[in-house]
Amino acid sequence: MLDTLSPVEDVDAIMGQIGRNAKAAGRELATVTAEAKTLALRAMADEIIAHKSEILEANTKDLRSVAGKDLLPSFIDRLTLTDKGVEAMASAVREIADLKDPVGDVIAAWDRPNGLKIERVRTPLGVIGVIYESRPNVTADAGALCLKAGNAVILRGGSDSLHSSQAIGLCLTAGLKAAGLPEHAIQIVPIRDRGAVGAMLSGLDGAIDVIVPRGGRSLVARVQNEARVPVFAHLEGICHIYVDGSADLDMARRIVVNAKMRRTGVCGAAETLLIDSAAIGGLLMPILEALTDAGCEIRASSAVLKVFPGFKPATEEDWRTEYLDAVISVAIVDGISGAIRHINTYSSSHTEAVIAQDPTVVARFFNEIDSAILLHNASTQFADGGEFGMGGEIGISTGKMHARGPVGVEQLTSFKYRVHGTGQIRP
Repeated sequence: MLDTLSPVEDVDAIMGQIGRNAKAAGRELATVTAEAKTLALRAMADEIIAHKSEILEANTKDLRSVAGKDLLPSFIDRLTLTDKGVEAMASAVREIADLKDPVGDVIAAWDRPNGLKIERVRTPLGVIGVIYESRPNVTADAGALCLKAGNAVILRGGSDSLHSSQAIGLCLTAGLKAAGLPEHAIQIVPIRDRGAVGAMLSGLDGAIDVIVPRGGRSLVARVQNEARVPVFAHLEGICHIYVDGSADLDMARRIVVNAKMRRTGVCGAAETLLIDSAAIGGLLMPILEALTDAGCEIRASSAVLKVFPGFKPATEEDWRTEYLDAVISVAIVDGISGAIRHINTYSSSHTEAVIAQDPTVVARFFNEIDSAILLHNASTQFADGGEFGMGGEIGISTGKMHARGPVGVEQLTSFKYRVHGTGQIRP
């Protein structure tokens, strides 16, 4: 392991070589058959299962290294791998292997009056750089997704998860070798020095085509501010649930508790609950009681406190906070119009849900809110590429250019035009 290196020249030399290797591997991958990629991915999944004990041992080292650092439970949750989690990681890689290969797919085709036949065809992006924190499973997800889309990838995990990421990376490399693919198609940055991140953000002398950050606000903000290449990113997951007066109580209670408490540290966890003023009598207290019983802290607006005093008052900052913890802010709004105003004011454009039986309410929610993912009568925790049938995701993009929502295999491609003629010249 090269995690003890610190001189700038060493970091630059290492990252420069990684970039050159990735660019060469990316050119080779662009012409690799779908069958070869599928073979490699299945071999990777087999390697992950075969080396489960080594992966868990490496993860234990990472967990020991952060012990006593007073980190948030959500951070530890994302860092922790379990026997079941490693098996799920391998299953996700197999699911990606079984996806349709996007490279070469004809997205659209049309004929021109002059006889030219034009096709828009999917192509790999090239080399993707992924920078992530405390999420060792991203190593497998991102490596597999990028390979399926014909891209080389450079993975820079957080220093807290370096042992785990390297153990998983060895399995991915073994899968590439088993299929005869270039081993540098998936590379793990082997050093802890933060200069490696800066080198990736510079583009590694043109080697990196896209950067994908996955982590806290400070990391993503740095990437967006400093990157000299395009970025697929979201700053925060300030996700809302609006419970309309037409909602079914049992459904609303079940969905709200799941959206907040299933896993509080994921970006799709609900952070703000909005209740229709018309539903105060029948819906508000049963839902708040269910959240409290599940161990969630309520931060209530003044309108909520007037009806049910005793909760911690919400401040203006609460409406702008991604808690990633067992905390939720709650407000009463004036129907769907009030919900739309609140969400459009405070949302991070990630994921929002409406619980309602009235179709006109649902139609307005879907038409007037412009977040990347909108759900009706379902938990916000479905904001996940795997749940969308993508086999996994490399992240959730809240931008509006190229990729939006879960970034899966198709979103990791670009396209080119193929024009077929029969001797036409332009007059």
